[in-house]
Amino acid sequence: MKRTLLLMRHAKADVGHGEADFDRPLNDRGHLQAAGVGRLLAKRGYAPDHVICSGARRTRQTLKGVLHELGLATTPELDYSDEVYSAGPEELLEMINRLDPEVGTVLVVGHNPTIARLAAGFLGDDTLTRYAPATVAAVDLEVEWLYAAPGTGTGEILN
Repeated sequence: MKRTLLLMRHAKADVGHGEADFDRPLNDRGHLQAAGVGRLLAKRGYAPDHVICSGARRTRQTLKGVLHELGLATTPELDYSDEVYSAGPEELLEMINRLDPEVGTVLVVGHNPTIARLAAGFLGDDTLTRYAPATVAAVDLEVEWLYAAPGTGTGEILN
């Protein structure tokens, strides 16, 4: 079974006006970016059947925009997790490793520096230290989710 890991940083968010970082919303540009990623994923033929998304407001809004434009026939299983907000690459990888083996494509919507570091590991690019907002990488895995780790697949930055 083919497995694809999509690693996405949330779209552009407001700088914050007195609210906690966790509660910062997307700005207008961010909403456009999220929609653009949804169209890009659709054009490239990606259809996530599972999503791991930080519980932060900007990641949930990013996901909403992506899914709207992706136009999937069936809604993927959604796993909103506040743990993603503060997780490091190892903790996020553990969440991926616990996925049901029947999941074919997972979309992870999270934050930097974690998303960039995890993508860098899978893409074999130690110099990748930063993702711009709404950047997404696709990794085709050669193993089950349980064994997913840097070096177990190949991928590329999609945008």
